[in-house]
Amino acid sequence: MIDKIEGIVVGEKAHGETSKIIQILTKEYGIIGVIAKGARTLKSDLRTTTTKLTHGYFYMNYKEGKLSILTGVDIISNFLNIQKDILKISYASYMLDLAEQVMRHNFDRRIFDNLIASLLKIEDGFDSVIICSILELKYLDYLGVMPILDGCAICGSTTDLATLSSDRGGYICKNCLTNEKIVHKKTMKLIRMFYYVDISKISVLEISDDSKREIHFFLNQYYDRYTGLYLKSKSLLEQLNKLNV
Repeated sequence: MIDKIEGIVVGEKAHGETSKIIQILTKEYGIIGVIAKGARTLKSDLRTTTTKLTHGYFYMNYKEGKLSILTGVDIISNFLNIQKDILKISYASYMLDLAEQVMRHNFDRRIFDNLIASLLKIEDGFDSVIICSILELKYLDYLGVMPILDGCAICGSTTDLATLSSDRGGYICKNCLTNEKIVHKKTMKLIRMFYYVDISKISVLEISDDSKREIHFFLNQYYDRYTGLYLKSKSLLEQLNKLNV
């Protein structure tokens, strides 16, 4: 029986002389390992349809817990605009890696939906930094380490919130404030909005450079402190961002 499964290629590696094994992130089954026979040969129909960032319907003999055999692909999108820009490619690559790790930690269909929605927004020209930050924040929920954004992380107060702290796990009120760095009030409102926003419905993103930097800094610190994830694509992305400053 041939199964038709929507997914996106998040990884690929050579297998034998002419084939490759691809990792597909799917909504229905999580991460699937698939052999694409002959996909590295010039004449293969699978050559251009099994590369990283290919979103489509994958036809295969699905075998749970084992390598499945790919028979064909109907492409939904290759995200061609993303692939024309080295910075966008770098963000997309990191987002694919992050989604894979989050899905392995906690299978949830929304992980796939949020990834595709985020890539589509970047493809349509929305700011890669902001879209990536929104995705990173949402994924903390599935990793079980969501920051506290409904009140003070120390006392629970919902009034006089003074700043946002990765070390202390979220918002901090004036009474619990010690020596934490103060972030802009707008940044505090934005990061809470990021958590609740439906990525697919975003139509306008107008965020100051200061807020972008503060949110990016907070999320970097938070991921380092609470998730235990180390992704090479993240390190490469940070190096690239420094070159573009």
